Amino acid sequence: MAASAPKPPLAGIRVLELAGLAPTPFTGLLLADFGASVIRIDRPSPTSTSSPTVPTSDLLTRHKASVVLDLKSASSVTLLKALLPHVDILIDPYRPGVLESLHLSLSALLALNPRLIIARLSGFRRDGPYTARAGHDINYLAVSGVLSQLGPPAPSPPAPPGNILADFAGGGLMCACGILMALLARQTTGRGQVVEANMVDGAAYLGTFARLARKTGLWDRDRGRNLLDGGAPFYGVYACKGGGYMAVGALEPKFFRKLVEGLGLVEEWGGRQYEREGWEQMRAAFEERFAVRTRGDWEEVFGGVDACCTPVLELGEMEEQGHQQRGAVLLSESPGLVTTQEEAWVSRGLVPGEGGEKVLEEWVGWKRGRDFDIEDGALVSRDKAKL
Repeated sequence: MAASAPKPPLAGIRVLELAGLAPTPFTGLLLADFGASVIRIDRPSPTSTSSPTVPTSDLLTRHKASVVLDLKSASSVTLLKALLPHVDILIDPYRPGVLESLHLSLSALLALNPRLIIARLSGFRRDGPYTARAGHDINYLAVSGVLSQLGPPAPSPPAPPGNILADFAGGGLMCACGILMALLARQTTGRGQVVEANMVDGAAYLGTFARLARKTGLWDRDRGRNLLDGGAPFYGVYACKGGGYMAVGALEPKFFRKLVEGLGLVEEWGGRQYEREGWEQMRAAFEERFAVRTRGDWEEVFGGVDACCTPVLELGEMEEQGHQQRGAVLLSESPGLVTTQEEAWVSRGLVPGEGGEKVLEEWVGWKRGRDFDIEDGALVSRDKAKL
């Protein structure tokens, strides 16, 4: 008899994700990819009373379903409150005070379900001078202190790495970590709790090493002039002939030796790696040498050589070559859900209401026409007593 397939680690965990911008959908995506059942709560369309047919702009919808609730409608809120006792996690993407304005205070939510984990992810801290202000990744990164350490030397300004650090790493990923810790605590206490996450503190936490390294020789100089921020010529990116780049990270002497051997620069620079006064000349020599050959040539030179020198792969070429995007971690006994090649490269999106009624039936046995109806595009309670 064939053994049954192992269950993913979060199988049986039920999540309501209030629709928001990228960071909280990323939290929900991580939970869904590892087996949690995730329903995104969408708002009704303001321009139509019919069911939507077009996905929202949310790209992080893999393995999720959707229902539409109007949280300004008493009937929709009644349905939500009836559902919450059957839910493990509620993800709140709103700025401070929004849930409370909808009569969904933390105390009220936990009274409905003492085992509920409420994950609140904001941009700025929920206290302090920026609490009520709007912002985006660059703003959160700026007031975390991390942005000041990123980019080329002055007089050029700091340079943010897209919206990866604050939105996704410091925000969505840190929020997911908090949720997992709260789930572990619940196994002992039997009670849920509030997970407070914000992108400022999350980004600052990611920058712990760089912040502490300021008091050492690793990062004690101005931006762009340190060992790991582009200041060292053997830790940077170089342009190749005909386009493309090679990334160099030859910090250790044995790797640096292999690097200059491959570049044909042993005589000039082989024993001078950490002579800072020569770094700009070394950088110029590296730039000149990398520029005379193509990226493909350099891949052949350094292929199989421990020189910490690798090509900078473009996402387009990776997709064309069928590169396999894998889960964040691989678990030997309880692997996450499989992500197909198409899902890894293209988001099909999620239409508001798509798949949600089926999941509601799986969770609590509810059916349209018996337990709920749809009014003005949103689910509403049909029989409050029954729910």
